[in-house]
Amino acid sequence: MEVKKKPEEEENELVLELKGQLENEHLTPVEKLRLLNDSLNNALNSAAVHVNSGELTRLKSQLYLSGVLIHCVRVLSLHPSSLWGDLSAAATLAHLTSSCCVGVEPGPHSETFHRLFLPSVVDALLSLAAQLVNRTENVSLLRKVMDSVSWLLAAHTHLTEKVLSSIHYEQIQVCDDVTVSLLCVQMWIQTCTANSDFLSGLSDDSILLLLNEAIGQLALSSDSTVGGASLRLILLMASQLGRCLRPLLLSFRGLDSLLHKDWRGRGFDRGIDQLIALIQSEKDVVSQTQGSSEHVRAACVIQAAWRSYKTRRRVKKLNRAVSVLQRKYRARRREQQQQKEAQLWEEELKYQVCVRRQQARRRFHQKQRQLLQLLPADQVQSYLQECENRAAVVIQSFWRGFRERRHYSSTQRHMLRRERAVRMLQRGVRRFLHKRRAAKVPPLPPFWIGQKGLTDSRRAELKQQVDEYIATHQSFRVSPEECSCLHEEVQLLLLSVLQTGAQQRMEEQRVEALLAHVHTQLELLRDAPPLSVVTETDADTFLSPSGPVAARARDAHNAMLQASRLPWWRMLGDAGPVDPLGSTHLPELEEELGGLYIGGTVADKKQTQVDEVKL
Repeated sequence: MEVKKKPEEEENELVLELKGQLENEHLTPVEKLRLLNDSLNNALNSAAVHVNSGELTRLKSQLYLSGVLIHCVRVLSLHPSSLWGDLSAAATLAHLTSSCCVGVEPGPHSETFHRLFLPSVVDALLSLAAQLVNRTENVSLLRKVMDSVSWLLAAHTHLTEKVLSSIHYEQIQVCDDVTVSLLCVQMWIQTCTANSDFLSGLSDDSILLLLNEAIGQLALSSDSTVGGASLRLILLMASQLGRCLRPLLLSFRGLDSLLHKDWRGRGFDRGIDQLIALIQSEKDVVSQTQGSSEHVRAACVIQAAWRSYKTRRRVKKLNRAVSVLQRKYRARRREQQQQKEAQLWEEELKYQVCVRRQQARRRFHQKQRQLLQLLPADQVQSYLQECENRAAVVIQSFWRGFRERRHYSSTQRHMLRRERAVRMLQRGVRRFLHKRRAAKVPPLPPFWIGQKGLTDSRRAELKQQVDEYIATHQSFRVSPEECSCLHEEVQLLLLSVLQTGAQQRMEEQRVEALLAHVHTQLELLRDAPPLSVVTETDADTFLSPSGPVAARARDAHNAMLQASRLPWWRMLGDAGPVDPLGSTHLPELEEELGGLYIGGTVADKKQTQVDEVKL
C-alpha cells in the first residue's frame, strides 16, 4: 500500500528538484527563465488553493532558503540579448519574484534578507524596467514591472531610499515619454494607497525626494494626465502626513503661482484649489509666527524710541517730525525688503524651471539624434511618421475620454435622481407594512404572569400525536419488541433515579433541620444575660426544650408580619409557603432534636402551646 505524502514534504521535494534543475550548467538563460516561470506559477497556485493560510508563506520561505529566488534575481539581471528578446517572460518572472518576496519568514537570516537580498531584487527589477523604457512597444510589460516594484515597496518600506537613489530609476525618470512619467507617478500612488503607513515610515530626505519628483513633473511636463497624477500624489501625501508635509511644500517657492498659471482649466481645478489652500494656510501660520516676533521687535523699537524721545524732550525740545520720519522710513524699508525677497524667490523658481526644461529638452534631442543615427536613411521618415501617428492617437484618446466622461456624468446624475426617488418610495412602503404587521400582532402578556402548565387533555393529545408518528414512521432497524424492552429499561432506570433523588432530598432536609436547631441555640446563647444576674426562671428557660421552640416561633411570626407589609410588586416572584420537610420523617426528627419545633403539623403546634403554658 502506497503511503500518501504530506503537502509540506511534496513542496520540499518540488523546491529541491527545481533547485537541482537550475544548477544544471547546460541550461541556457532562456530555458532557465521559462523553467522558473512555469515552476513558480504552478507552485504558487497550488499553495494558494490550500485551506491552510500558512501554506503559501511556508512555500515562499522555502523558495528563499533553498536559493531559488537568488536564481530568479540572476536571470532578471541579465541583458535582454542573453534572453533572446523574450521580455514578456522576463516581466512575468519579475512579477512572480516580487510576489514571492512578500510574506517571507526568513527566520535567522532576516538581516541578510532585508539588507542584501531585497535591495538586489529591487535593482534587478529597475534594471529590467530601464531596458523596457527604450522599447516603446512594451508599455504593458513596463507597467507590469512597475506594479511589481510598487507591490514590493508597499510590503518593505525601507527599500524606498534604494529606489530613489538607483541609477536605473534615474534613467527611467530622464525619459521624455509621457507614458513612462505617468507610470512612475502611478507607482508611488499605488504604493501609498496599498499601505497607509508607507509615508510615515520614510525619512524626511526620502519624502523630500518623492515630493521633488512630483513637483518636477508638474514643472517639466505639459501633459494633463501626468499633471493630474502628480497633483493626486501630492494631495495623497498631504492627507497621510498631515502637518509634516506643509513645511516641505514651502521649500518649493512659487509652487502656488505655477499651479495657478500653468494648470488651471485642465480638468482638476478642485485639486489645485486644495493644494493652493494648503500652501496658503501654512504661509499664514508662518507669517503669524513671524508677525508675532515682528510685533515684539516693533514693541521694543517703539519703547526705545519713546524713551529716547522723552529724554531728548527733556534735554532739548526737539520736533516730533524726527520720530515720524524714522517710523515711515523703517516701514518703507521693510516693505521694500519683503518685495525684493518675493521677487527673488519667484525669479529663482522660474530659473530652476527653465534650466530643468532646457536640460530635459537637450537630453531628449541628444537621444533622438543618436536614435536617428542608428536608423537607416530609408526608415527615418517612417519613424517620424509613426511618432506623429502615436501623438495623434494619444490626443484622440484624451478627447474621446473627456467626451465620454462628460456624457457619463450627465447620465449618471439622472440615474442618481431616479434611484433616490425609488429608495424613498421603498422606505415609505416598508414603514407602512411594518406598522401594519405590528398592529396585527397580539400584545404580549406581562412578564410576571406565568405560562399555563401542561393539562391532562393536552398531555393525552401529545401522547396520541407521538403514537401516530411512531405508527406512521416505523423504524426498520429496531423491532417493536426491542422498543418495548428498551422502554421498560428506561422506566426502571428513571424509577431508580427518582428513588435515589428522594433519599437525597430527605437527607438534605434532615441536615437543614439540624442546622436550624443549631442556629436557634446560638441565637438564644447570644441573647442570654450574664451569669451574675441569671435567675432560676432564666435557667429553666434554657434547660427546657420548649424555649428554643418559642424563640423560633416568635422569629417566624415577625418575619411573616414583615412579609405581609411588603408591596404587591415585591412578592411577584415569590412562591407560596412550601413545607420543606415531609410529614413522614417529622417524628424521627422530633425524637432526635428533643422536641424541637419543625413546623407544619397541628400536633406540634399543640405541643408548643403546652410548653408555653408550663413556662
